[in-house]
Order: sequence, then structure tokens, then C-alpha cells
Amino acid sequence: MTDRLLATKESEKGYPLADTDCLFCRIAMGEIPADLVRSDPEVLAFRDINPQAPTHILIIPRRHIASVSEMTEGDAHLMGKLFLMAKDLAREEGISPGGYRMVVNAGSDAGQTVFHVHLHLLGGRGMGWPPG
Repeated sequence: MTDRLLATKESEKGYPLADTDCLFCRIAMGEIPADLVRSDPEVLAFRDINPQAPTHILIIPRRHIASVSEMTEGDAHLMGKLFLMAKDLAREEGISPGGYRMVVNAGSDAGQTVFHVHLHLLGGRGMGWPPG
């Protein structure tokens, strides 16, 4: 089933699927190419085009949610799916034994530059603290 067919079915559930001005929505709909790592009907993972670590994967919900600040209780399962996918990808990428970082920025002061909820999975090198 294509992303566009999934988009049509999800939008029939009554929530906005995509913001046509959103880079990540356009990637999720297949309009903009990305180095896809994993995909399911609700969540998509792809490699960051400006990696900050040897492994830098972005994991997003297909449905547009601009920021964590806009999430509702009904979105809890999506965040769970993002973290579970990150755990699985860390194992598959071979970064799980040494450790990895998962980051979710909320708002421009936190460093969010694309306003579509996303989780950064970073690993493959030592990470410092504090991060920024």
C-alpha cells in the first residue's frame, strides 16, 4: 500500500494527516526522497541529511503534530512507537551495546527546526554532557 493510500485512510479518521508545507510530512507522503530505514503505517524512520553522529536517524509519526507541546493524551501511543522503534534500530545499527542518545526538541529555543514531532536517534561515538 502506498504512503498516499495510507494518508487517505488515516485522514478519514478525522485528524489532520499532513501539512503540505511541512518537510517531514512531504517525506512521509513520498513527495521528497529520504534514506528510509524503517516504515510502518504510523511511524517512519530515515537518516538525517546532516548527521551529528555516525548513526543519526530521525523517527517521526506520519501524522502531522507540530511539537510535543501540541500533543494530547491520544498521542501517547505514537510517542511510545517512536521510542520502541529507536530501541530496535539502535540494536540493528549496532550502537545498542555502547549506548545511544534519543532526543526530542520542543520549540525553537530547544533547537527544534522542523516543526513536526521527531525523535533523533544518535550513536556510534561517545556523547558529552550537558548536550547543549
